[in-house]
Amino acid sequence: MSYGTSLTGAYRQASDFVARILKGAHPADMPVLQSTKFEFVINLKTAKALGIEVPPGLSAIADEVIE
Repeated sequence: MSYGTSLTGAYRQASDFVARILKGAHPADMPVLQSTKFEFVINLKTAKALGIEVPPGLSAIADEVIE
């Protein structure tokens, strides 16, 4: 299981920064942004290999379940 930053959202923020820099913005004047979207991912195959039983309710609330 992992709970962390959405990589898609992070790449999107990075592309916004690149676009601003290419338009002439000075990088030192740009604010540092924190992620606002997080994902909860469960890898059932790994859990099974480790002998961990994942409750169905936990799988239901996951953003992604890897079979």
